[in-house]
Parts: sequence; C-alpha cells; structure tokens
Amino acid sequence: MPLPRSALVSLDATPVYHVVSRCVRRQFLCGKDFVTGKDFSHRRDWIRQRIFELAEIFAIDVAAYAVMSNHFHLVVCIQKDQALAWSDHEVAARWCRLFGGDSRVRTFAERGTVPEAHQAFISNKVKVYRERLYSLSWFMRCLNESIARMANAEDNVSGRFWEGRFKSQALLDEGAVLAAMAYVDLNPIRATMVKTPGESDYTSIQQRIIEHDPRVVSQEPEVVEALPEDLRTAIGKLMPFADQVDPDAEHINSGRAITHQHLADTHSVGKILPQFGRFSQALSSDFPMDGPAPSGQTGPGLVELDTPCPCPAPHRCHWTPRRSTTWSRAAFAGSSCAVWIFSRARTSPIDI
Repeated sequence: MPLPRSALVSLDATPVYHVVSRCVRRQFLCGKDFVTGKDFSHRRDWIRQRIFELAEIFAIDVAAYAVMSNHFHLVVCIQKDQALAWSDHEVAARWCRLFGGDSRVRTFAERGTVPEAHQAFISNKVKVYRERLYSLSWFMRCLNESIARMANAEDNVSGRFWEGRFKSQALLDEGAVLAAMAYVDLNPIRATMVKTPGESDYTSIQQRIIEHDPRVVSQEPEVVEALPEDLRTAIGKLMPFADQVDPDAEHINSGRAITHQHLADTHSVGKILPQFGRFSQALSSDFPMDGPAPSGQTGPGLVELDTPCPCPAPHRCHWTPRRSTTWSRAAFAGSSCAVWIFSRARTSPIDI
C-alpha cells in the first residue's frame, strides 16, 4: 500500500526532493505520438511555464528540471522559513493569485486591512494558506491539475492525464542533490533524444548554459526575443549555486542556494576546477559526443585528467579506480558544482 505523503516528505529531515510525474500509460502525451502521428510537444511549453509561475508564488525553489515526452522530473527545495516570514497580507495575496478564495480574503489581499469582525476568520484562513504555500503536495497539485485540464480540453476528452500521484524521493545530503540534478539533466541524452546538453530542450542544464551566454546576460533584444516564450519567463528563476550568489546583493538570500561544501572539503574541487573551465566553451558549441575530439581530448569526447574522480559518493558512481582519471565531457557552466559527467555508453552515470 502506498505511504501517505506526510510519511514521505519530512522537512525536518531534508527540504530537497526529486519529483517525477508520468503521463497515463506512459503515452507520449507531451511529445510526438508515433502511433497517431500527432505532435503534442507544445505541452512541454505549458509545463515549464507553469513550473516557474508556481515557483514565484510558492516558497519552493526549482534546482533542476527535465520535461520529457511522457514524464517530467523536478528537483525542488522547500523554503519553509521563507513562508513563515511572509506577512499575513502577502500570504493572502499569493494565495489569491492561485485561487479566487473567500471574498473576505480577496478584500484583505487587495486592501491589506479588514473589519475587526473578520480578523479571526482571516487569521485562521491565512494559517491554512501559509502551510499550503510550502507544501510539495499542493505545488504538484497546482501543476499537474492545470496541465491535465488544458490537455483534456485540447483533446476534447475527460479522465486522467497523469498515471497517478507524483513520486517523490528525499535527497538527504549535498551529494544526493547533485547526483539527482545530474540524473535529471542527463535524461534526454540517456533517452538518445539528443547528444549534448545544449541540445537538451526543456532541461535546467540547457537553461543554465543559456543564462551564461554573454548576449543573454547583457539582455541583447534580438537574442532574448529569439528564445521561446516559456524559456524567457524562466530565465533567472532557477535556484543558483552558492558560488553564483553575490553576498552583497540585498535582494538575494544566500541561504537559498545549492551548496557544495561537502564536495569542496572532501575532494578539493577548487584544484580540479581549472581543468574543467576550458570545457564551458566546448559545451556552448555543442560538439557531438561521437564526433571529432576537440583539442586536448582523447577519443570521442573524452579527456584525460590528472585528478581523481570528485564524485561525492563513489559507491553510487560508475567510475572505478581504473577509470577514475578518464572523464567524458564535463559541463562547467559557470559553477563549481555544475559538473555533469557523461558515461561512454550514454547511460545514466549515477544510480539513485
């Protein structure tokens, strides 16, 4: 019997979770259906756009995502302390962006004040809404329900769009978080849909690569406008890595960042990074995995490094001591912990 979500999600243990939802019968309802010939790829736009709409409302940050043809992955971080710090008025305003709510709550959200006779009612409602705004179940409900309604309306059908409730896996340490992020970002490559991260549409790794393009950073109109609308709305909204956060920036909370202290302490990543840096250019140019090897590499997309594998959990990594100095393309992507390792066989490098 499935466990209740309260037994699967414990913020006392960890705020970070890997989440998966699949289409009913694993049909390609968000991609090209090879049986009917219909193409539903535009629904992947809906999903990405909705993910980041909800991330702006909920106290939940998105660390990684991959929207595939019949399922999607998310790595999210629940920010309970942020939700508890919101004023009652902000909680009401955020909730009313999701649902209409009671007329008295809408009035409070619009004006910020209510008659004294309604204060107890508003206080009780806000308490419930506050808990929901850092609830993973409510986040996924608002995501999956809206997509299902839109898809069913488009197909003029009723019934299930998703096969069942979403699956969630607690990520208990930094190593697990980075392993899950790598697994999520490599999904299109593992499925042989593409050969490089830059070609992996609807993934966080492609978004991070685009965000580090100097032309996007400088907001060149012709470059930004050429991006898909749903991607434009997502730019800058991914959970940053700790070394990408400016500690002097007042509008950014350095506590809301992906940390990698465990990696730095255990494996001296700082000494390894210079060797990864030169791959950021190769990553941007999207050289094929099975194409000519760039300068300094051996074999199809492989490079010899004189440092050990920095995998945070070697027992979960496919690299063996014999191969620990042979890596395939490492995506630097501007962060010291965005090191995604590709296996030669194009399979998932990390078992989680």
